[in-house]
Amino acid sequence: MRNSELDRLATEGRLAAAADLDLRSTREQVDLMAEQDRVAVDAVAATRDRLVEAVDATVVRLRRGGRLIEVGAGTPGRLAVLDVAECRPTFGVDERQVVAVMAGGFDAVRSAAEHDEDDHDGGRSDLSALGPGPDDVVVAVSASGRTPYVLGALAAARAAGAYTVAVVNNAGSPIAAACDVAVEALTGPEVVAGSTRLKAGTAAKLVLNTISTLVMVQLGHTHGDLMIDVRATNDKLRRRAQRIVQEATGESDEAVAAALAAGGDETKTATVMLLAGVGADEARRRLAAAGGYVRAAIA
Repeated sequence: MRNSELDRLATEGRLAAAADLDLRSTREQVDLMAEQDRVAVDAVAATRDRLVEAVDATVVRLRRGGRLIEVGAGTPGRLAVLDVAECRPTFGVDERQVVAVMAGGFDAVRSAAEHDEDDHDGGRSDLSALGPGPDDVVVAVSASGRTPYVLGALAAARAAGAYTVAVVNNAGSPIAAACDVAVEALTGPEVVAGSTRLKAGTAAKLVLNTISTLVMVQLGHTHGDLMIDVRATNDKLRRRAQRIVQEATGESDEAVAAALAAGGDETKTATVMLLAGVGADEARRRLAAAGGYVRAAIA
């Protein structure tokens, strides 16, 4: 990207309201940050139609066995890694179904590797290594909309016929133009000029939350608003699983604990056992026949 192009980006501009940031009281600084965070929320709300399009297209492909692949560099890459990492315990999905790709690899999550953001060929190579195909969805996250690493990953994704989604914070960007659908959350200048880890990052996190969560809801990984596929891998999550099954079934603590034990601590299996009055094997058979949807399994 030429310097002149970078300088013209809305996210690189200066926020007039923050010109005297260092002279303000702490209370005024906190108020300004909160005000600008609301800008991020409004910017995401304005992308509703594009988000609907992205979610619907992703659901279709994942039902066919495809993957959700999120790619980014710097802060957007870290947000992609976070979103993917949280999908696994929250929704019980296989780690091969939801994947993150980040410039500099996972070491860059804790230590900045800004030079890798400029590696177009690295992005192409890293994405190609996953063997993308037509049923995969690649979500490209970039505040500027011009990150070379992400553009390289998109080139590999499109060459493989994958569906592509842009998550950007500037209008009319090359990354948006290269994707099937562009979610442009236009957040404008930051409180600290150019620090897109602030409201641009907040908006990107909200967009990724929306896409991954609603895709998982539509794939049957929730029952109503309940985290029905949660993996009970620690004390907190075991208690959460107990509470989820109890909320879904209205059964006693004892009945829920017994069902979870009989069902191998599988929250969804225990729920179907209690709602349908069947054993663990029959509950699993029903869930398999229903594509993992609890409501269909108990019908």
